[in-house]
Amino acid sequence: MRQLNKRENNLELFRRLGEGTLLNLCMAGRMTFLLVECLWAMVRPPFKPGHVVRQIHFIGVRSVLVIGFTGLFTGMVLGLQGYHLLKNYGSVSALGSGVGLGLVRELGPVLAALMIIGRAGSAMCAEIGIMRNSEQIDALECMAVDPVKYILAPKFLAALISIPLLVSFFNIVGILGGYIVGVAIMDISVGSYFQGMYDAVTWHDVYMGLIKSVVFALLTVWIACSKGYLLHLEPDGGFGAEGVSRATTSTVVLSAVAVLVWDYLIGALMI
Repeated sequence: MRQLNKRENNLELFRRLGEGTLLNLCMAGRMTFLLVECLWAMVRPPFKPGHVVRQIHFIGVRSVLVIGFTGLFTGMVLGLQGYHLLKNYGSVSALGSGVGLGLVRELGPVLAALMIIGRAGSAMCAEIGIMRNSEQIDALECMAVDPVKYILAPKFLAALISIPLLVSFFNIVGILGGYIVGVAIMDISVGSYFQGMYDAVTWHDVYMGLIKSVVFALLTVWIACSKGYLLHLEPDGGFGAEGVSRATTSTVVLSAVAVLVWDYLIGALMI
């Protein structure tokens, strides 16, 4: 009898595991098809520049303050920790190269993307999820308006424009933060700070950071829009305030993990 119950428990465990795997694979397939549809809608007329401008303002302009604040203190932390580390080896003149490389290649794209996920990605998911719950998306379809073209495509295009610019702004402010700590506080030579950065940071590093920012932008807007747009197909149930909150939390977590994973993959391929 005990062996029979144990076998039934094992079968139930495998059944739940297989069911969860199939549901996740099915959702991943829907998200992939939605990504292709959104990319096609971006280049398909008619074009609505006003919608894109509004999304650029929401994703980009309203994120400038938090990106600048985070970038400034990230550069200051890099400058402070790098100075005390390099001081032990008598190489404080290499502080500029360490700050520049750390920001341009890794910290700039990653931290900027994580901040945008928390500020704009979660809001996009909640907005689209509420539209799905309140049947606004169904109403657009009834009026023969393509919701992907009308709602999602402007967000995709705005993210692909805004996030690389925000990453560049993050890098510039971060370099300024390193300059404040290294030159103004620790009294390193201005020439050695910028010359070390000029010698160490190459166009390949800038190109790598640009590629990362574009990929992170695509990942952020794709996951946020998909989680909201496909809310009604979530296996745990997506209707009501609880479903929207669950989808928003899932968006933040999944986007952050995807950014970190792709940061390693791109670095491994391009280093």
